[in-house]
Amino acid sequence: MRRLDGWRFAVPAVCLVTGLLFAVSRNASDGYDLRGGRTTELSGVVREAESDVSGAQQRLAALRAELDRLSLAQEGSDQRVSEARRLADRLGARVGLSPLTGPGVAVRLTDAPRGPDGRYPKDVDPDSLVVHQVDVQSVLNALWAGGAEAVSVADQRLVSTSAVRCIGNTLLLHGRTYSPPYVVRAIGDTERMSAALDAEPGVRLFRQYAQVYGLGYRVSASEAIGVPGYTGPLRLDKAQEVPR
Repeated sequence: MRRLDGWRFAVPAVCLVTGLLFAVSRNASDGYDLRGGRTTELSGVVREAESDVSGAQQRLAALRAELDRLSLAQEGSDQRVSEARRLADRLGARVGLSPLTGPGVAVRLTDAPRGPDGRYPKDVDPDSLVVHQVDVQSVLNALWAGGAEAVSVADQRLVSTSAVRCIGNTLLLHGRTYSPPYVVRAIGDTERMSAALDAEPGVRLFRQYAQVYGLGYRVSASEAIGVPGYTGPLRLDKAQEVPR
């Protein structure tokens, strides 16, 4: 009975922390593009939210470890647990929970270089010299249109609930912030994805800015592109009690 009691307490705890983490990530992801005027205020909000997310992730990891331990202990005595674990393992790759490696492309986006004084030229609009949310989104749209099977931005896997946002001069993804260069990796047909990138209007516009203002745009193909598995919270829209 002690194992069963641990199971009953662990599952609600995991759901509670998962919901908290998703809420924080969702609130933080309602960001603004780099062209917005509230960058200073929003940066502070992002830092506070990122700290909350980090703490929640640590608690969630500990609860998941305890839940795994309890579920393993239950497998031998409960066939339903064994079946559920096997099903979860099969579905993990489909929904992005499992890391993958295969042929694909990596796209690297960078801001224009600054001068020796660390500043951009005064005669150029700063908006023309940095990577924007729309630029990253255009790359992602092209890769999905080109048949990408799995995509990551920086070191995080994209799933159906992912939202890439810009806050000030940083990128916000799953409650964490990133600075350029931004590297997008995608597994799939390299020729098809490269063609989709060339045909995407937003990508073509960014490449024009890159030629004029010195922003960085580089696409490299490889037979061994790696993308991590998604490790963040999963949103639960519905829950159903299993009859005993």
